[in-house]
Amino acid sequence: MRTRSTRSTEAADLLETLAKHRHFLLFTTRDLTDEQAGRRTTVSELCLGGLIKHVTSVERHWVDFILNGPSAMGDFTAMTEADWARRADEFRMLPGETLAGVLADYAEVADRTDELIAALPDLDAGHPLPKAPWFEPGARWSARRVLLHLIAETAQHAGHADIVRESLDGAKSMG
Repeated sequence: MRTRSTRSTEAADLLETLAKHRHFLLFTTRDLTDEQAGRRTTVSELCLGGLIKHVTSVERHWVDFILNGPSAMGDFTAMTEADWARRADEFRMLPGETLAGVLADYAEVADRTDELIAALPDLDAGHPLPKAPWFEPGARWSARRVLLHLIAETAQHAGHADIVRESLDGAKSMG
C-alpha cells in the first residue's frame, strides 16, 4: 500500500517531468511574431501556435476526464465532419488568434492540471475511457495513466515543434 509521502513524491516527479517537456515545447516559440507562430514550415499542417493549441486542448480534456469521467470528452464515434473540422483547427493559428493568447491559455490549463494532480489523494482512481476507435472497448485509465499520456503527448509535440522552428528560422532548442 502506498503511503502519502510516496504518492506525493510520485505526483511531484510526474509533474516535474511534465513541466520539463512543457518548457521544451514553449521554448520553441521564443521571440516569434504571431505570423511566424502560425506559419507552416513543413509539408504537414503543423505550426508552432497550432501545436501549443493542440497540447492545450488535449490537456484540458484529459483533466476534465480525471474529474468527470468519459462524459467530459464525448463519444468520438459520433463525431460529425464539422466536429472533425473544428478539431483540425486546433493545429492552426486562426484569424484573430495571437501567440500571447495561445500561450496564456496553455499556462492557465497547465496551472489547473498541476493543482489538480498535486491535490489528488490517489493517482490510481480512474474512469472508463470514452468511446473512440483508438481505445480498446471497456478500458479504464487512472489519473496516473492520464498524466503519463500528457507527458508523452507534450514530449512528442515538443519534438515536432523543434522541427517546425528549425525549418522556420534555423533556431534550435538544443545544440
